[in-house]
Amino acid sequence: MMAAEQDESKLSLLSLEEDLTCSICLSTFDCPVTIPCGHNFCHDCLLATWKDSYSCPQCRTLFATKPELKKNTVLSTVVDTFKGRSSKGEALSESEPKGDLLVRCDFCMEAEAAQTCLTCMASCEEHLRPHRENPNFRLHQLSQPVGDLMEHICPDHHKLMELFCTKHALLICSFCLQQVHKGCSYTSLEEQRNLKETDLRAKIGLLDGKISRNKTVLSMISEVERKLQDSATTRKKAVLAEYQHMKAMLAREECEVLKAVDREVEMGQTKIKDLMAKFTDNVDNMNKAKEEIHRLLNQTQTLAFLQAHFNLPPAVNFDPYTPRLSLDSKKVKQSEAFTAALKNFLVELLKHPHETRITILQRGEKVASATGFTQGNPAISQQSELKFPPPPLMRLPRSHSPGPPAKAGQKKKPPNKKENTKSPLQSAENTSENLKKSMENLKEDFGARGCQAAAEPRENPGTSELPPKISSAEKRSELLKYGHVFMFDPRTAHKRIALSENFTKASVSDEHTNYVDCPERFAVCSQVLGSKGFSTGRHYWEVRLSSNNFIGIGLAYGSIDRKGPTSRLGRNDKSWCVEWFNVKLSAWHSSNELILANPSPKRVGVLLDCEEGKATFYNVADRAYPFHSFAFKFTEAVYPAFWIFSSGSFITLCKLQ
Repeated sequence: MMAAEQDESKLSLLSLEEDLTCSICLSTFDCPVTIPCGHNFCHDCLLATWKDSYSCPQCRTLFATKPELKKNTVLSTVVDTFKGRSSKGEALSESEPKGDLLVRCDFCMEAEAAQTCLTCMASCEEHLRPHRENPNFRLHQLSQPVGDLMEHICPDHHKLMELFCTKHALLICSFCLQQVHKGCSYTSLEEQRNLKETDLRAKIGLLDGKISRNKTVLSMISEVERKLQDSATTRKKAVLAEYQHMKAMLAREECEVLKAVDREVEMGQTKIKDLMAKFTDNVDNMNKAKEEIHRLLNQTQTLAFLQAHFNLPPAVNFDPYTPRLSLDSKKVKQSEAFTAALKNFLVELLKHPHETRITILQRGEKVASATGFTQGNPAISQQSELKFPPPPLMRLPRSHSPGPPAKAGQKKKPPNKKENTKSPLQSAENTSENLKKSMENLKEDFGARGCQAAAEPRENPGTSELPPKISSAEKRSELLKYGHVFMFDPRTAHKRIALSENFTKASVSDEHTNYVDCPERFAVCSQVLGSKGFSTGRHYWEVRLSSNNFIGIGLAYGSIDRKGPTSRLGRNDKSWCVEWFNVKLSAWHSSNELILANPSPKRVGVLLDCEEGKATFYNVADRAYPFHSFAFKFTEAVYPAFWIFSSGSFITLCKLQ
């Protein structure tokens, strides 16, 4: 009766515990508080969940302001009472004997087992007494009390399983050995245990060796990580020192240029002050002369009036003028032109990958003419070409005449000695030693890095250089005016390409997708077309690339081959594409390749102008930087086209905002 009451008490406590548990920490409430929605939580648990907003962790009710938290005294009293009763219940349960662990005699099922006879299945002292007194029971094997003795009995023959079949790895009895397991090899349980213990000890030794080796490798990896961190710290300090040095040089040059401008301003202001003082004196003298004339005119006596003498002041003979002052002195112009040239050069150089920058400096790439280096700089716009030759000396060339080239055999006229044949940039280099040293120092700093330069593009009739009006970065908002949204066409997707996210993401893998065969599907190359074709107007779209390796973006006519080897984008006269192959970026059309400088973009924009017959590709970042354009005549509707080869790579169509 008492046990039943204790069980009922435990059940009631268990049901009460569920209601007194915090849903955050899953423990009994500690300083419970109630929020406006009615739910209770631990005070510290609730505050830990409130960081950026205030909401109920259970019903997700959102509060505009942080609720005022007050302790729920009634609930706190109930929790304290529950904890007191549950501790008493645990004390009672610990004082009771654990009957489940008590092993009883398998023969009488009443007395506590002392030992177990595996032959008679007797365990208590009373039924084991014949084993100790009668010599006939000498062969019976006694062991420690066994609670699961029936598991040692053969279910088929009800005999003790005292043998182990090594062929089938089973415990068997003597009857099993004569019937089902006749002819099988067997051992005693003790022998099999010894064999298994030996095998397990050998495995422990193997595991110990492996654990030791892994610990050794872990310590070595930790050492490698430490060295890596030390190396990174050293490299960062070195790079930081170099950049600080460059910043200090540029700061000094900036200060010198600003001081030069200030000196020009001071000279102009001094001249203005002198002229203002002179003109002020002239006005005062002429006002005095005017007063003298008025005094003579007011003279009433004719004799005195005629005898008076008056001469105009010298200021009457001086005509005032406004001075022409400006900051267009030679030095200021040269400094401004050099600053603009240096900035544009660095901007253009930093667009290239790190591995190509030093080679661009060493091989003297034609940066200005190919990238619009002089555009927007009147001081250097007269230069048709700007080269940066290899070390040890970095200099700017003389400006070239914009006139027609000289005929064959015609001698060039010697330059007039009075004319300045040098461009403002050269004059700045020759007249400002500090600026020249700054350029050389920057050259040395940039010359410390680099790898392989981008290959020089060769002519291709299927492509065109960037037109002058888009040779510099454009505002992305201007391109978004022509934004167009489309999806990938699942009818054209190669079976290696999987389409997801509502047909706006195309990824490639080695496993084929179970697409239905149709004539529009690419069968050889892992390519896919857009769902819409264009033949009129302007259209702009953007894609995000998972990597710049083995990916192509382009355009294709709807009549492009889908089955043959020439179906690859750019390998026929019906498609155009820019393609990343390893670290190389190329433009392809009609199997002709034009190698480009690789900006390694993560987001690429395409502007298709059907009226002008042009397609321009942009590296989209803070602005849109064009890196190639195609010019072609439309003969039919053209579709966005994509090629993806590396397993795991993907292309995503971007939402234009």
